[in-house]
Amino acid sequence: MKIPIDLKTGKIIEDKPKDMVVGIDLGTTHSLVAYISDGHAVTVKTGCDRNALTPSVLHFSQDGQIIVGQQAKEKLVSDPERTLFSVKRLMGKSYKDIEKMKSSIGYDIIDEDQDSLVKVRVDNRFYTPVELSSFILKAIKEDAEKNLHHPITKAVITVPAYFNDAQRQATRDAGKLAGLDVLRIVNEPTAASLAFGVGMDKTFNGHVAVYDLGGGTFDISILRIEDGIFDVLSTHGDTFLGGDDFDRAIIHYWAEIHQISEKDLMTDTELNQTLRLSAEEAKKVVSRYETYRHHTRGYELTLTKDIFDDLIRPLAQKTLESCQQALTDSGLSLKEIDKVLLVGGSTRVPLIKSMVEEFFRKNADDTVDPDEAVALGAAIQADILAGNRKDILLLDITPLSLGIETVGGLMDTIIPRNSKVPQRSGRQYTTSVDGQTRLRISVYQGERDLVEHNRKLGEFTLSGIPPMPAGLPKIEVHFILDTDGILTVKAKELRSGVESSVEIKSTYGISEEEMARMLLDSIRNAESDIQNRAFLEARNEGQNLVLSSNRFLKQNAEYLSPADIEKTRHLTQQLRSALDSDSKDQIENCMKALNDFTAPLAHQALDMNIGSVLKGKKLE
Repeated sequence: MKIPIDLKTGKIIEDKPKDMVVGIDLGTTHSLVAYISDGHAVTVKTGCDRNALTPSVLHFSQDGQIIVGQQAKEKLVSDPERTLFSVKRLMGKSYKDIEKMKSSIGYDIIDEDQDSLVKVRVDNRFYTPVELSSFILKAIKEDAEKNLHHPITKAVITVPAYFNDAQRQATRDAGKLAGLDVLRIVNEPTAASLAFGVGMDKTFNGHVAVYDLGGGTFDISILRIEDGIFDVLSTHGDTFLGGDDFDRAIIHYWAEIHQISEKDLMTDTELNQTLRLSAEEAKKVVSRYETYRHHTRGYELTLTKDIFDDLIRPLAQKTLESCQQALTDSGLSLKEIDKVLLVGGSTRVPLIKSMVEEFFRKNADDTVDPDEAVALGAAIQADILAGNRKDILLLDITPLSLGIETVGGLMDTIIPRNSKVPQRSGRQYTTSVDGQTRLRISVYQGERDLVEHNRKLGEFTLSGIPPMPAGLPKIEVHFILDTDGILTVKAKELRSGVESSVEIKSTYGISEEEMARMLLDSIRNAESDIQNRAFLEARNEGQNLVLSSNRFLKQNAEYLSPADIEKTRHLTQQLRSALDSDSKDQIENCMKALNDFTAPLAHQALDMNIGSVLKGKKLE
């Protein structure tokens, strides 16, 4: 064992390298790592200092090795069934979500259940997109460690702003599987803005549109940047729109010219991948020159810049429709957009830049390498989270959902997980018992439908509610979450003005292990949770219907026939018996029978009540 010693003092040198926090852009077509060096964000050059970009491609060799990057990409034609690409498009997706991808890939996506999360089969092994992404992350992590001669344990990983919760959580899980402590999942447009220096200059206060068109995803985000505070006003996009679709348009063009059928493309995987790689090359060539020409497998593949523009124009137009929607959602006009930033390798296509500039009516900034912008910005964010920069505020998110317990032990979420803080959200509730004057409010954190599976944060009682029939009081519950993670819960009965509140300081008092367990439990038990929730909701509704039915008979007995009263009581008793069963269907059938029978009676009683009130009065 080697022991480092300071020769001047004779003391042992503590060989504990500091944690390096990096930014990672886990992309559909390429992935890369960036870090802060001498105060500046730089990308890690992979391989022999050739490039910062690592192709997001995996190859599973016959001897069980998993190869990632350029070497894997070279296997796309020779061994397409064992070579996987565009796995980011599979993140958080079900089989039916990715059905349109199947004709353009060579590997096997399992489609046994249209609603389950997708899996990929290689030989007799089944892999989730989370596992596949973790292999990519692990490879670029190890490659970066070799280049930097420094261990990497912590990272910020970027995702498209348009990614939903399932996709964000899948990305975080992939990072953990790769051995990374994922400090934050951040939106790509916010990261890109930092890379362009927007927000670093404290004199800039304004609105920025970040147009991000990568290999597999597109999103447009409108940000307000003021005094170093970044706030995303709106976002829109498509997780199935990017440079890969440009390639696919070229392939279909060539297939039509050379009379290659869709069936041929699906069955001849070698041809499929040959055309795909040629299309990718053609796209790059005609973005700089007028014509591309290549001969392969007996086909003369040609493409001109004009034809390419015509092929991708409908796709480019779809991105502009998203731009318009994001602009509308932000409440801003075109004149209020101060900067337009181009991010993502696909913005190198001249048509894209010209159409974006025409839409926003101003020059677009493409001064930062569009492939590297997101990773560079992620490195800056990582530096901020490491505590090295105090001049920029990135609005944080709450890691788990926050809500209260409702009738039947159900969790009603008020602030969903991944909501940015500070945050304020509220909802109205009512009482479930006649004359109720107190309401206990229990606050929980977690992702399960039943509170018994979540973590209780605290509770308080709202007292002094005026006695009223069940359902009449209006009780507003507000959650206020500040930037320090301190949650304040307030409750107020709107008719009387009675209010109460509690401050909960343990919102983030959950370990990573416990958080991971809670999230894992929510996934494992999702199906049973849904069934339990449906049953409890049906039982709650049934209990309310029994109360309403009894109240209806008591108030309107004089307007109903003995037979109607007897039948209503019989159906109500059947429903009451069903509530003691474990069958949601039985409860719902009894509710339907009672509702169907009493609905005409209610109309009849209402008419009689109105007639009684108006009797002897003259209408003018």
